[in-house]
Amino acid sequence: MNAKTIILSLCVATLATTQATAQFTFRMHTNASEIQKDTIGEVQLLVQYETHCIANIEKPENVTEETMMLETGKNLSKFYSYTQYICDSVLTADFANNASQEIMNEHLKQYGTSKLSERTFKGYPTGKVTTLDEIAGMTRLRCEEPEERPQWKVLAENDSILSYLCVKAECQFKGRTWTAWFAPEIPVSDGPWKLYGLPGLILKAEDSEGHYSFTATGIEQCHTYRPVIFDGKEYEPVNRKAYEKVHERYYADPVGFIVGSMPNVTITIKDEQGNKAKNPKNISHNPLERNKKLF
Repeated sequence: MNAKTIILSLCVATLATTQATAQFTFRMHTNASEIQKDTIGEVQLLVQYETHCIANIEKPENVTEETMMLETGKNLSKFYSYTQYICDSVLTADFANNASQEIMNEHLKQYGTSKLSERTFKGYPTGKVTTLDEIAGMTRLRCEEPEERPQWKVLAENDSILSYLCVKAECQFKGRTWTAWFAPEIPVSDGPWKLYGLPGLILKAEDSEGHYSFTATGIEQCHTYRPVIFDGKEYEPVNRKAYEKVHERYYADPVGFIVGSMPNVTITIKDEQGNKAKNPKNISHNPLERNKKLF
């Protein structure tokens, strides 16, 4: 690979006070046609969730908002960031058209970046949950794990979401305590992320610490053909422990992680005024799934 300089626009004031990564973005754009994409099912129900997350638990006032999508099909589903989907589509087109770094940076500012870049496939392969993620747009990971159904306790409380009567349920799952509201009227035993297993679609879920919440804002019954696409066959297969450790390495030293993987790449970090900024280190990371026992 030829030497290449990547300009990363950072907001130094934000980094200094919150250690947030929202302004730190590095993406090695590739031609989407080079990535193998497989149709693994057909979307029957499409659900949009407004998602709130706190990336830095020391700064709980800084809440990131994200639009996530759930595609449910026969015995499988896909949960992904619509923000990331739009951003990737635009930047892939920019790369194909040889757009300048300035135009790409402008599009990154316009469309934003995703705090929830993971894509979660429940029921694919059969009996498993597959998580895909791209770290800095260059390290692609695929983590396959056996399906794990949350052990829900259904409670005698009701609420109304999107005009559907919902029932409350609680569980301990993946290091967090979750409260969910599901709609028995919608006989789809699914929900956001890895949450599923209730007798109805989960329309709202939040953890007890207020770090993550998912609230359905739209539901569409698909009457025309829409495929569920999986594009992770060429991703590096890793187990959960390795998956978590790679992420920890990145957040400890993003620039070092990138340069260590691609020594011919030079990274210049500048603030919004064009001044050189310090490399970020030990960036706050509050993962949706917490498995401290792995370390």
